[in-house]
Amino acid sequence: MSVGLAGVCLVLATATGGSAGPAVFVPVHNFTLAWTHSIEKVRWEEDYVVRPGKTPGAAPRLEATAARVHGSGAGMEPPPDARLRRGWYEYTPTLRHPAELRLTRSGFTPDYDWCTGGRCRPLSELLPSQGGVTVLTACQPASS
Repeated sequence: MSVGLAGVCLVLATATGGSAGPAVFVPVHNFTLAWTHSIEKVRWEEDYVVRPGKTPGAAPRLEATAARVHGSGAGMEPPPDARLRRGWYEYTPTLRHPAELRLTRSGFTPDYDWCTGGRCRPLSELLPSQGGVTVLTACQPASS
């Protein structure tokens, strides 16, 4: 593994939970995942940081630092500690260090937005979807 270089790995998941191909490594320190709820048409955004492992040689880990929802709707109310600011309910996610993010991507809804450096683009620009689940984890690139 490359010392000091970390980011995220994206891989398509199979129906049985395995991987449907090689992982795509994206070198990144912080990023935002954003999407629009398919029924309520409300935008959600979650901010993450890739942190180094707790000990030398340990794998990096994800940290959820903030989240926002632009409104509310049936079955998607913001948590009780959320604060309304400029039309967004802002809060700190309860699950701060997820081992992985399982992103369900459908051909019937817009893809997730991947945002870094003030620019957002569809997640499909990094890893095309087959209408299934994409697994995102903090990782280091495989040594070559």
